[in-house]
Amino acid sequence: MAGALDGVRVLDLSRVLAGPWATQILADLGAEVIKVERPGEGDDTRAWGPPFVGEGEDRQSAYFLSANRGKRSICVDLAAPEGQGIVRRLAQRADVVVENFKVGALARYGLDWESLCLLNPRLVYCSITGFGQDGPYAQRPGYDFLIQAMGGLMSVTGAPDGPPMKAGVALVDILTGLYACNGIQAALRHRDRTGQGQRIDIALLDCLMASMANQALSTLVTGQDPPRLGNAHPSIAPYDVFPTADGHLILAVGNDGQFARLCQVLGAPELASDPAFATNAARAVNRPVLTERLNALLAARTCADWLARLEAANVPAGPINGLSAAFDDPQTKARGLRIEVPHARLGKAPGVASPLRLSTTPPAYERGPPVLGQDTGAVLGEILGLDAAEIAALFVAGVVAGTR
Repeated sequence: MAGALDGVRVLDLSRVLAGPWATQILADLGAEVIKVERPGEGDDTRAWGPPFVGEGEDRQSAYFLSANRGKRSICVDLAAPEGQGIVRRLAQRADVVVENFKVGALARYGLDWESLCLLNPRLVYCSITGFGQDGPYAQRPGYDFLIQAMGGLMSVTGAPDGPPMKAGVALVDILTGLYACNGIQAALRHRDRTGQGQRIDIALLDCLMASMANQALSTLVTGQDPPRLGNAHPSIAPYDVFPTADGHLILAVGNDGQFARLCQVLGAPELASDPAFATNAARAVNRPVLTERLNALLAARTCADWLARLEAANVPAGPINGLSAAFDDPQTKARGLRIEVPHARLGKAPGVASPLRLSTTPPAYERGPPVLGQDTGAVLGEILGLDAAEIAALFVAGVVAGTR
């Protein structure tokens, strides 16, 4: 079955997470993604571990596997003029280029937007950097952790009396990959209507600031920085972690009706009619007192007991799972979120399914994360039309590497 992006060719010059995350989504949706890597080392994340899967030469990092399925890998030396020529020829035959080099770094190779758009006016060229193509920080390197700090996410994450905390996953990179993927598909839509390609300037800092959502608008409305509230919500209560007789659960009560049902389950219906707690606005103001009352009530029973009662009453609540428990959850299993994909060295590699559920063109997982340079010879022959002797000469000269 053809994917939604069948016929779209993506030349992926990116590495680590934000760019590869975007191109993995495009690959899941049917695009042909050619990942260009450095001979010998490849994408940095190939060495990021433990954990690794496999042993010896077959060893693959979990980090790399998480963001690179569905792609073809070729190894090209961009420092060699012949290598630059190969990438330029591929760009002429591509619909999209994705890169995350430092601002201006690809110009010396003739692989920047200004150079490639002359060769292929229909090209969509997506540049991902820490701070964007202009501004006083444009030349600075950008890393997820750094942007979480500079963009305000750490200022609202963590306990009120503790230090600022980063998110437990590289969330800025993931958000940037999602924005990049959206931008690429919008630009392709425009290109298909007009025949005109364009450049997309994606910055990690921009993506985080845009994703701060209600917290960002709270600052713009009040002129004040939101405080760290731990697991509590700045505008909704009760919306927090609560102790039980044998652990913790979360309550995510979003309206007054849900709160009234919660109070019934807890055996304290009078709380719902108390003016201090009757409305969400009142509960948010009186959160400390409410939290103390709820803590005392919830301590009387186990998590499982409360969760069964709360589910029956249609009160939003849930357990706090580790990832192992999350993958074993009946809902996760029913949705098929744990998958296996084919792999040239491992036979099969673990993965997490795309959350995109398209009824006619669903994501496909026919190609696993590639071994370094797995497709070099095939791409040179199939797409550029080089013969065996020309390909062999490039390997001998060290311009390319991998599998002939």
